[in-house]
Amino acid sequence: MVGGWPLIGRSEELQVIDAVLGRENGLRGVVLAGAAGVGKTRLAREALEGARRRGMTGRWVTGSVSARTLPLGAFAAVLPWVGSDPMRALGQAADALLAGAGQAGALVVVDDGHLLDEVSATLVHQLAAGTAATVVVTVRTGEPVPDAVTAVWKDAHLDRLEVVPLSQPQTAELLEAALGGPVDTAAVARMWRLSRGNPLYLRELVAGERAAGQLAQRDGLWRWAGEPALSAKLVELVEARMGRLPEPVRDVVDLLAFAGDLEVDVLGRLVDAAALEGAETSALITVDTDRGQLSASLTHPLYGEARRARTGAFRARQLRRRIVGALLETGPRGADDELRCAALMVDSDFAVEPGLLMRAANRAAQLLDLPLAIRLGRVAFAHGGGFAAKAIVAQGLSMQGRGAEAEVELRLLSGLADTDALRAWAAAVRAGNLFFTLNHPTHAEQVLGEAMTAISDQPAREILWALHAVFEGLLARPGEAARAAGVVLDAPRPQPNAEFLASWGLVAALGVTGRADNVGPVAARGFRAGVSFDTAVLWFNLAEAELMALRLAGYLPQAEALAARCRQQAADIPGVPQLMAAALTGHAELARGRLRDAVRWMREALTGFTAIDPGGRVFDGLLWLTQAWAMAGNADAAAQTLERLAANHHTGFRYRETDVILARAWVAAAQGALSQAIALTREAAAAAAHLPACEVLALQTAVRFGDRTTAGRLAVLAAEVDGPRAQLAAAHAAALAADDGHALRAVSTRLEQTGDWMAAADAAAQAAAAHARAKKADLARMDGGRAHLLAHRCQGARTPAILSAARPLPITTREREIITLASRGLTNRDIARRLGLSVRTVEGHLYRVGAKLGITRRADLADLLSDDGPQPL
Repeated sequence: MVGGWPLIGRSEELQVIDAVLGRENGLRGVVLAGAAGVGKTRLAREALEGARRRGMTGRWVTGSVSARTLPLGAFAAVLPWVGSDPMRALGQAADALLAGAGQAGALVVVDDGHLLDEVSATLVHQLAAGTAATVVVTVRTGEPVPDAVTAVWKDAHLDRLEVVPLSQPQTAELLEAALGGPVDTAAVARMWRLSRGNPLYLRELVAGERAAGQLAQRDGLWRWAGEPALSAKLVELVEARMGRLPEPVRDVVDLLAFAGDLEVDVLGRLVDAAALEGAETSALITVDTDRGQLSASLTHPLYGEARRARTGAFRARQLRRRIVGALLETGPRGADDELRCAALMVDSDFAVEPGLLMRAANRAAQLLDLPLAIRLGRVAFAHGGGFAAKAIVAQGLSMQGRGAEAEVELRLLSGLADTDALRAWAAAVRAGNLFFTLNHPTHAEQVLGEAMTAISDQPAREILWALHAVFEGLLARPGEAARAAGVVLDAPRPQPNAEFLASWGLVAALGVTGRADNVGPVAARGFRAGVSFDTAVLWFNLAEAELMALRLAGYLPQAEALAARCRQQAADIPGVPQLMAAALTGHAELARGRLRDAVRWMREALTGFTAIDPGGRVFDGLLWLTQAWAMAGNADAAAQTLERLAANHHTGFRYRETDVILARAWVAAAQGALSQAIALTREAAAAAAHLPACEVLALQTAVRFGDRTTAGRLAVLAAEVDGPRAQLAAAHAAALAADDGHALRAVSTRLEQTGDWMAAADAAAQAAAAHARAKKADLARMDGGRAHLLAHRCQGARTPAILSAARPLPITTREREIITLASRGLTNRDIARRLGLSVRTVEGHLYRVGAKLGITRRADLADLLSDDGPQPL
């Protein structure tokens, strides 16, 4: 590796360089062309290192502004004395450069070839035109280049290769390699957008943000919080690229630095035409047609960051005032212009316009820029914005997870409401804040009930009934949720917000009761209704309810597609929406069995939600992360996450109770306590007796752990619950109870086809065990191999069934359970307490295992249970 960062995303360029050094296809060299900082010099150094490894003689030459004043100035450092006769100087210089070259030849690298003096450029042309040396030249695009250097590629002596900026995936790969760990998706997107894939800018941006403490590793994931804090070095690099700015041109750049894109007729009111033309000629701005209007913007995002870093507070306020004045003179052409105008207005000395602020605050909330919405709402309220302004502040605080602050504002909001419609809305928002953000569902139901008693206006009561449907759905009371939702959804013309919330509550109820085939139309209706900022964040909660319904039913590819749609929806909305999309993706990946991806997405969501939890998001993330760690066999991480889950339990999410108990079951299984795990799955099934889809999942998990008692109940549920999961779980249970290897293999194949790869791997492992018991060694090996391949597809799954198939032993299930716990360091008394056995029984099992396998030392148990299968995450 050359330099401090690895070379990523340059495989094509390196292949060309390798071909050049090998003189393949007659190549005598290459010109590497690209913008400053894009990586040309780094590639040239790689070429020099490669040449030296091949035994070639290497020469490095650098063009510079100072050396350009002297003939052959760039070559002075690598040449001995050369005579003053210009007719002979070039020949002498070429001979000197090639002196000492052996049979492998010589490589001459010329960095910054656009800065060469004319004589040096002529020498480069002679070297490239000849055959004695291999030549690599770097030039900066957009800069004047000596004619002799230009002729190098125009005359086809050397190939020209454009070195382009890194793509976003390449930037992500480079960041993770440089930082030594996974990087938050949003941080990658911001870094790439600011650096435009320029590796030099990226490196300096990372260094500056780390030094400022804004780019930091939390829970194993690198996250970037706050606004960019450009280092002095990066500012200098960007300013060097911008060049010297005459004052009129500087004004153009500064105005765009604070305003973002501006229509040319607006900008023309602030600067003269010559300044605009100078900025465009200098490639500092670009002018495009946007919706039929000419719009100006900076050519690189860092130009604006660098100029803002150099601008004092007084000048910044003046610039904002000038921009606001010009925007108001021309008249904002839409909500986004008004939003920009208001954001600039509150940070300038321009007189505040309350009406504009209110419209802008609503727009910011609609775009889910909650910090800006809260800020604008506070200023608007201070200037007479009343109920509407306070409502934006209160709901924004709640959506940000600042529940206690929101409760204070909501109490004040209730006093400002003077109609039933406003009173209902205020009560609904307060109840939602209590239920979700503050985790007080009983108090939330009380507030909602009091409002329903006090408010008589039927249209106003719709929002209360709708929220009641949501509460009942999440509290695992599906019958009441469906009744409350029906009050709203069966109304002739329900309010959109109420229609959205009622759809959410009904989807939650349909999912857990096994009516997933009815979920799609209800969810679609809710999504169509959820168009206001009140429901913008909640849109992802409806998606979550739909995803859970699809997962419970076994419609796993559809769940995966829904998560992908959520990611697309949140791509340009930082904050809670992107975190929700990450959590939903992790949930879908877990359902498919892609454990490493599930862990990655859940950790990404959790690191963000730890700081901003709008209610239950940390609980959800820990729930799925616990299961993923346990399924991957990482018992320690699973146990630690389970402890965090208990500490962050959300009492309003009772419809998740089955999954919470199953998380405990998976942790017990990962620790080797299989009988305890099976007992917990039965507990989960009992807790879900009125939630048939959840009961199916609990009993299917029991089957995967080896429980042979569930076939009868699953056969009944299979006739009641929509989707492939119930049918396949019943078939799986029947095959396991019959110890039928062929039937277990058939179930495994069908599970794989539905996308449930983890369950398919378990069924294949159980088929292998059944065939082994039937003395069918060939079939056992075949199904064991299939289980291994499916576990690999699941990115390292280590369930009890998979581990048993990976290392079959002539011992009983109880004996395997006991030696597994013993291998983890538990004493005989610990094992007896964990499994509900006597110490004497544990000792007897250990004695029999030792006698069967010739084990005399407890320390050998871990080696006995080791396997060559997938390793834990």
